[in-house]
Amino acid sequence: MSDSRVQGAASGRGSGGRRRAWSELLAGRVRRQERSPGRGQELQESAVLLLRSHLDWSHLLLEVEGPPHKKLCLGSWIDHDVPEACTHLSSSLIGSALRDHASLLGVPVAVLSSQMVASSIVRICEAEAEHAHRALLDSVQRKKLSSLIEIAQYLLAHSMFSRLSFCQELWKVQNSLLLEALWHLHVQNIVSLQELLESHADLQATVAWLFRNLRLLCEQIEASCQHTDIARAMLSDFVQMFVSNGFQKNSDLRRNVQPGQMPQVAVAVLERMLILALEALGAGLQEESPTHKAVSCWFSVFSIHTFCRTISTDSLKKFFSHTLTQILTYKPVLRVSDAVQMQREWSFARTHPLLTSVYRRLFVIVSPEELISHLQEVLETHEVNWQHVLSCVSTLVICLPEAQQLVNDWVARLLARAFESCDLDSMVTAFLVVRQAALEGPSVFLSYADWFQASFGSAKGYHGCSKKALVFLFKFLSDLVPFEAPRYMQVHILHPPLVPSKYRSLLTDYITLAKTRLADLKVSIENLGLYEDLSSARDVTESQPHSQAPQDVEKALLVFEHTGKIPVAVLEASIFRRPYYLSHFLPALLTPRVLPRVPDTRVAFIESLKRCSPRNEGGTRPCGRTLGTAHHCAGRTQGCDDRPCAV
Repeated sequence: MSDSRVQGAASGRGSGGRRRAWSELLAGRVRRQERSPGRGQELQESAVLLLRSHLDWSHLLLEVEGPPHKKLCLGSWIDHDVPEACTHLSSSLIGSALRDHASLLGVPVAVLSSQMVASSIVRICEAEAEHAHRALLDSVQRKKLSSLIEIAQYLLAHSMFSRLSFCQELWKVQNSLLLEALWHLHVQNIVSLQELLESHADLQATVAWLFRNLRLLCEQIEASCQHTDIARAMLSDFVQMFVSNGFQKNSDLRRNVQPGQMPQVAVAVLERMLILALEALGAGLQEESPTHKAVSCWFSVFSIHTFCRTISTDSLKKFFSHTLTQILTYKPVLRVSDAVQMQREWSFARTHPLLTSVYRRLFVIVSPEELISHLQEVLETHEVNWQHVLSCVSTLVICLPEAQQLVNDWVARLLARAFESCDLDSMVTAFLVVRQAALEGPSVFLSYADWFQASFGSAKGYHGCSKKALVFLFKFLSDLVPFEAPRYMQVHILHPPLVPSKYRSLLTDYITLAKTRLADLKVSIENLGLYEDLSSARDVTESQPHSQAPQDVEKALLVFEHTGKIPVAVLEASIFRRPYYLSHFLPALLTPRVLPRVPDTRVAFIESLKRCSPRNEGGTRPCGRTLGTAHHCAGRTQGCDDRPCAV
C-alpha cells in the first residue's frame, strides 16, 4: 500500500459526507481483509515499508507505551483520544525493523538492539530534572520502563540482544542512570546486577557509583512514603547480593569475569555504607534529620529478616562478625586514659539508640560465646575504638542474660594472664570491661566494689602469688589515680587488697596517693555516698553529701525490701564512716513525714537498724541522729528511747 493510498484512506468520508474516525477506518479495513484473506501479507509488507520510511530510530523504543502486554503498541501513531483504537503491532515488527536497520549499518543486530535499549533507559531516567538526587523512578517513568523491558525480553528470546554490549553501554552513561531502573532489569532477567557490576573494569568507580546510589536510596526511602515497598525490596536485594558474594567461602565463589572483583566490590560497598552511618552518629544526629533517617534505614538491613533464608548461616555470621569488627575498630583515636575518664558516658542508656540497635541485631545470629571470643580477638589484634568496645559490652550484659557469667569468665582469664606475665594490656582490658559492666547496675552485673573485693580481698586473689604480682597491681592502680573517678579510689581505700604484713608499705603508699588525689579534687572520702553512681552525667567532684544521701537511703531501702536484712554497706558505714553516716545518711533516713497507719519498709528498716546497733554509754539504742538528743518526727518532738522511731 502506497503512502498516498494510506493518506487518502485516512481522509475518506462516510456516506453522509461525515469524516470517518481512524478507528472506523481501521475497522473497515479489517472487514475487507476478512473478505480478502490474501491481502494480509500485502498489508504487513506495506506497514513495514511505512515504518522504514518514517522511523526515528533514536526514539523508536520510547514510543512504546501502556501496560505490559504480549503485543506492542507504538503510541505516537495512535489516536490517543480514542484509546480503543489502539492497534497492537506484533513484536516481530520491531524485530524486523531492527534487523533491517542493522543490515543497512553493517552491525550485528544484537549490538544495535543493546545500544538502543540502553539509550532509551537513559532517556527515561532523565525525564525527571532532579534525577541526580534520586534513586527511584516516578510512576510515569516506571510505566515507560515496563514497556521497554517487554521489548528487551522479546529481543533476548530471539537472540537479538547482547547482554555484554548492553552493560558496556550502561556504564558509559552511569551517572545518568537511576538505581531502580537497573534493579528492574535485574528482576525481569534482562541483565543481573552481578553481571552488570562484573562487566565494569574500574573497581573503584563501580564502588563509588554503588555507594552514592545506595545512600540516595536510603535517604529517599525514609523521606517519602511513596513506593516504599519497591524501595525496601531494592535495598534488600542489593544487600543480599553483596553478602552472598562478599562473605562466601572461597570454594563456593562462582567464576567471575575478573577473578576476585565482585567480592571486593561487595565488601567495599558494605564497609563504606557502615562508615557513613558511624560518621553520622559520631557527628551527632537530630532525630528528625534526613541523615538520621538514612542511617536508621541502613541499620535496618542488619535484621535477620532481610535475608529471608537466602543466605547461608555461615555467610551471615561472617558478615555480622566483619561488621562488628569494623564498628569496634572505627577511628581508634581514644587512649586508655580517655576510656578511664569517659566510660561512664558510654553506658547502655547513654549510647545512641541506633548503635545499640545494631549491636542487638548482630547478637541475634552470633552466640554469646562467639561474641566474647570475637571481642577478645579484636582487642588482641587491632587498635580499637574504646567507646564502641565498651558500649558493646554494656549492650551485651543488658541484652543477654548469660553474659554476666561469660564476662566474669573472660575477665578472670584476662587477670590470670595479666599477673602471670605482667601483661598490662590484659590488665587494662579487664578493669575497663568490669567497670563498664558494673555501670549497668547490680541486676545485670556485680558492683565494682564487690568484684574488686572478691578478686583481691583474700589470700586467693590474683595478686597473692608473689611480690612481683603485688608490685604490678599497685603500680597499675597508682597509674590510674590521675584519671579515674573518686568513687573508684574510694572502693580501693575502703576495700583494699589483702597484702602480707611485710609488703604493707605498697598498700599504704597507694592509699596515701589516692587520698592526696581526693583532697586535690576537694572530695572527702568520708562524705562520699555508700553506693556507686558512676553512670551519672554529673561530675563526681561536684556531688555533695546531702544530695547523695537520699539516693543512698532509697537504695538501702530497696535492698532491705528484697532481702529483709540491713545492707552491708550501711553497717560498714556505721562503723568505719561515722561522719557521713551520722551527719548525712541518718538525717536523710529520718526526714520528717506523716507516719503511715501500716508500718512500711522505712519503718521496718529503722526498727531493724535500732535492734542491730550497740547501746551507747547512756544505755539507750541509737535510733536517730545522735543518741539521747531530741529530734522532730512527724511534726512532734520526742526523745530517743527503746521504742521504734517511725519516721
